[in-house]
Amino acid sequence: MGDFKLYGNCESGHSYKVKLAMEVARVPHEYEEVDLRLDRADRPEPFRSLARYGEVPLLVHDGQAYVQSNAILLHLAEHLKAYGGETQARLERAREWLFWEANRIGFSMAHLRYGQKFDPAAYAGTVLPWFRKRFDADVERLEAELADGRAFLLDDRVSVADFSICGYMYWPEQANVHYPVRLQAWLDRIAALPGWRHPYRMEGAQPW
Repeated sequence: MGDFKLYGNCESGHSYKVKLAMEVARVPHEYEEVDLRLDRADRPEPFRSLARYGEVPLLVHDGQAYVQSNAILLHLAEHLKAYGGETQARLERAREWLFWEANRIGFSMAHLRYGQKFDPAAYAGTVLPWFRKRFDADVERLEAELADGRAFLLDDRVSVADFSICGYMYWPEQANVHYPVRLQAWLDRIAALPGWRHPYRMEGAQPW
C-alpha cells in the first residue's frame, strides 16, 4: 500500500475529508497537526517546503507530496482502486462531484462557518446572507440528488464524492444551519461507517 503521512488541522474541513477517507479505508498513516494560526512562513518544516501552497491537507505518499484535498482524494481512489476508483466510469462521476464541491458546498458552507465562528466582522453586511443563499441552493441540489433513495452520491457504495462533500458538514451548529431529511440521513449513513469520527475526535485533533 505504501508509506503515508498526512498533515492537517482539525478545524479544516478540507483536511477532514482526506483524514476521514483514510480512516474509513483503513489506510495506515502517520498524522501531524499543523497550527494554521501561524503565518505560512512560520509553519514547520518539512511541511513548509512540501506544501506547495502552504495549506493543509498535505499527503506524502512514498516520498511524493500531494496537495489540494480533492486532488488527494482522487489519488487515493485511483491508488486503492476503491471509493470511486474501481472503474473509469465511477472515477469520472466522482470527479464531477469533486469539482462541484469545490465551487459549491465546500465554498458556501466553509464561509458560513468561518464567518460566524472565526471572523464575524469580515462577513458583516450582505456577505453572510450571500453565502447563506448559496448554501441553501447547494443543499436543495443535494436533497434532490438523494430523492431516488440511493444510499450515497454515486450509488449504494460510499465514494470520495461523499467524503469530499461532507467535509464541512459535521459543524452545523458553528455555521448556524439545519439540513433537510434526506441530506441528514445521508450524513448519518456516513457517520455509521467503521472508522468515522467527528473532526474534533480524530487522531491528533487540537480544536481551537
